[in-house]
Amino acid sequence: MLITAARVVVTSPGRNYVTLIIDTDEGIRGIGDATLNGRELAVESYLRDHILPLLIGREANRIEDIWHYLYKGAYWRRGPVTMTAIAAVDVALWDIKGKAAGMPVYELLGGAARNGVMVYGHASGSDFAELGDDFRAHLDLGYKAVRVQSAIPGVDKTYGIPAAGAYYEPASSALPQEDSWESTSYLDFAPRLFEFVREEFGFGVHVLHDVHHRLTPIEAGRLGKSLEPYRPFWIEDPTPAEDQSAFRLIRQHTTTPIAVGEVFNSIWDCQQLITERLIDYIRTSVSHAGGITHLRRIFALAELYGVRSGSHGAGDLSPITMAAALHVDLTIPNFGIQEFMGHTPQTAEVFRHGYTFTDGLMHPGSAPGLGVEFDEDAAAAFPYNPKYLPVNRRLDGTVHDW
Repeated sequence: MLITAARVVVTSPGRNYVTLIIDTDEGIRGIGDATLNGRELAVESYLRDHILPLLIGREANRIEDIWHYLYKGAYWRRGPVTMTAIAAVDVALWDIKGKAAGMPVYELLGGAARNGVMVYGHASGSDFAELGDDFRAHLDLGYKAVRVQSAIPGVDKTYGIPAAGAYYEPASSALPQEDSWESTSYLDFAPRLFEFVREEFGFGVHVLHDVHHRLTPIEAGRLGKSLEPYRPFWIEDPTPAEDQSAFRLIRQHTTTPIAVGEVFNSIWDCQQLITERLIDYIRTSVSHAGGITHLRRIFALAELYGVRSGSHGAGDLSPITMAAALHVDLTIPNFGIQEFMGHTPQTAEVFRHGYTFTDGLMHPGSAPGLGVEFDEDAAAAFPYNPKYLPVNRRLDGTVHDW
């Protein structure tokens, strides 16, 4: 089965998505997600101008060979643009292979290792009362795990808080929005946030929290220590992850579980964190870490060291990535949890998917391939909308990690 055509579609049904479409001489079509929030056109160009011409005439079933050809053949390896582009190709080829075999992708990966995939949703609010209402709404929907974020008094534009009644979208259409930040206020506030949630909802539900790369290692150690009485499922991205050895210092000060990795794009980005047991959950995603092929390598390494998966699943990843993640999650022995932020109704018009949510668990469905269909006619009604992610500044004006 040969690849005969490939093209990229950029659309914005509520937020921007980049979709790769690969066609074969047997009439089987595969789709992959090439979205990199705030840098969508960089990946589109990488695919269109550099990768797609190399695919025509290649055997679509040779997924491993094509992955190494695109990775090693470029010489300039890794990086989010390159790995997101490779991921889109890889996922589309797995979609094709599943459809050709008449099986869902998870069956090709060894079959289900569990009945469903536990996911966590996002609860937030401008104050504790709003957060409590949102948290309760998630419990009513059946969630067994919920991430909590709340506005911090004295800090403008707190991360993770959507406008009333809207899906959370941090990117803006103008030049990058400049948010403010102060670590001292946050470190004093976070324990009160967890105290409220546990007093209101008890310990029968998993509670997660995203620090979003904003603390120094010693500050992160202090945060983890202060939250221990409330038993967080994890604190996510407590400090910028470029310095992997920094997590050793955090480990020395707290037993609160640590999750990191949504900005990683290869196994080498997290090798030290995993092999030295400096984290508890690895959060790399299908679409940013080279696709299903490479993500499975990361999770296999993590299994050897007792690290579990917790893949990124924000709304800036299309339903294609969500489906691909669920197929992987369902099969790996060291699955931990899967983020599920949901998508807008317009997104569901463009990406018709078969995955389901029941009683806190998701399942990718039994359709051959990924179980997602991309409607190009619907996508045409939502043209690309240029957007930037925010920039953070401390109260004294210093640029800080967002």
